[in-house]
Amino acid sequence: MDVLYSVIALFLLLTLAAGLWRVLHGPTPADRMLAAQLFGTTAVASLLLLAQAFDRPYLRDVALVFALLAAVAAVAFVRRAWTVWEDDNAGD
Repeated sequence: MDVLYSVIALFLLLTLAAGLWRVLHGPTPADRMLAAQLFGTTAVASLLLLAQAFDRPYLRDVALVFALLAAVAAVAFVRRAWTVWEDDNAGD
């Protein structure tokens, strides 16, 4: 079962290549932010799988920190984007 968890974690890390491409070449800032959210979600999932596979419970704490950071980053992006959107539409 440990090998299965490791293989799934490796597959998740390989999916980050697609996300990295989107971060570098995304047509809009929202696409780039969603790709960054993909990094956070994948990091959490990979850490949880590795914590189970290698019996390292402290990796669950690290995964929790990544989940919180991803949520804060998303809120900060939305607040910043909303302010820019309001400024652009103020003259309407």
